[in-house]
Amino acid sequence: MVSQAILDLSTIDFSQIAVTKEEILSLNPQREEFEQLDKLVYLNTEDSCAVGVKHQYQNEFWTRGHIPGRPLMPGVLMIEMAAQLSSVIFHKKLNTQGNVFFGFASVDKIKFRGSVEPGVDYVMVAKAIKFRPRIASFEVQGFVNEKMVFEGEISGIIV
Repeated sequence: MVSQAILDLSTIDFSQIAVTKEEILSLNPQREEFEQLDKLVYLNTEDSCAVGVKHQYQNEFWTRGHIPGRPLMPGVLMIEMAAQLSSVIFHKKLNTQGNVFFGFASVDKIKFRGSVEPGVDYVMVAKAIKFRPRIASFEVQGFVNEKMVFEGEISGIIV
């Protein structure tokens, strides 16, 4: 059974930019192939909730080898995108200016419910379920065309 969506995506204005790519890069250290967010289209620091988007291009580094003839975004990259979105929420809520590294602590209850293929916008939603100044946990969900294809929980900690 698919969980209920954290947010009703039909209420989100995807033409708006709440956090730019440049702001994301100032908060998260991932670069090159591991930049998994293009922008945030929604951010509510009071509720510790955000919506991030990454367009999946035909030439993503994983398309050649995962899976030849039918490229599918690797699940580990879906988890990485969730982690990066959660990190932006953490930094923005605490106004860290990116001066600390918020890294993985755990992943739990991960379910893959569909595929992410080149040519689509992959939308990730994250909402804190526990938030402290050094550690936080988030419920995360990934969508393609408003269909949930990924969900789980992710925690991070200042490393």
